[in-house]
Amino acid sequence: MDGDELTAILEDAGLSPYQADAFVTLLGLGSASATDIAGASDVPDPRIYDVLRGLEEKGYIETYEQDSLHARAHDPADVLADLRSRANRFETAADEIEDRWSRPDLEEHKVSIVKRLDTVLTRADELIRAADNQVQIGLTPAQFRDLSDALTSAHESGVDVKICLFPEMATDPDIPSAEELASTCTEARYRTLPSPLVALIDRSWTCFSPHGDSTNEYGVIVNDRTHTYVFHWYFLTCLWEIHDSIYSARGDEPPITYVDLRQCLRDVEPLLKDGVTIEATVYGFETDTGREVTQRGTITDVTYTGHSTGEEQETPLFHLAGKASLTLATDDGTYTVGGWGAMLEDYEATRITIEALD
Repeated sequence: MDGDELTAILEDAGLSPYQADAFVTLLGLGSASATDIAGASDVPDPRIYDVLRGLEEKGYIETYEQDSLHARAHDPADVLADLRSRANRFETAADEIEDRWSRPDLEEHKVSIVKRLDTVLTRADELIRAADNQVQIGLTPAQFRDLSDALTSAHESGVDVKICLFPEMATDPDIPSAEELASTCTEARYRTLPSPLVALIDRSWTCFSPHGDSTNEYGVIVNDRTHTYVFHWYFLTCLWEIHDSIYSARGDEPPITYVDLRQCLRDVEPLLKDGVTIEATVYGFETDTGREVTQRGTITDVTYTGHSTGEEQETPLFHLAGKASLTLATDDGTYTVGGWGAMLEDYEATRITIEALD
């Protein structure tokens, strides 16, 4: 390393340009008078005394009188320790910057990876209490009891709550009582196999953590409609569709409320085939503007990409996995109504209430 490079590094370490130049010069001279140091460096003669006193205060040199002011480099141990400490701090700072960049705070980004299940449960509790429309959640009985107060609060606020319970271990069928379920959810089902914790709130938030026997304990908290939509289909296919109901507050007489258009479509399709007039209110928003809307009218048709199975059998869920919509005739005109993620329809429905069947 040449003298100019060493001087530049010392400047980065906190010395002024004149101090760095004088110190590097003094290292080469060993000891010298102030005048000789000024002559061998680029430090102006009037500044040399102030520069040397500054270096002495920082511990780089020591001065002494010998007819005139002289200086010699201080024992470098302290200087070297300071430089190495600065290097370590820079390296630590670099690691911290990299760590903060790769694992950002939840408030600043849409996806957060956390290390503890408790963190996922705590965040799920907060989000469930703040829910406006729907909660879909798969969890163990122990986790159900951890979140029961939040689920009760959401249910009492009119939020549609669907719960899939599954055991911590395959041999543990500890199921909450009907009274507990009635106070916390709209409908509950039971899966006999252990599964990951997953909570979906208002089509926007997902809280996920793998099963307790997973190799690594971690959690994922997502604030994104697209990611949550993927988890929604995992919930439907793995935790809901194929499992038996253990509790339901739903009845067969209006008003009947749906937060899932596809379930609504399955129920109204046979009624339309029987010639029943279905009066409904659709709550949602316009797909092109995002403006919230409430429309009441008559459901006149259902459309989906799969083929009809006839009158004797409920349409399988996979037939509804593509485009699925209802047609609503109102006093203002006829509108197409899609479900979660609708793009081609006039409205994306967040809630549909069957008001009357005639």
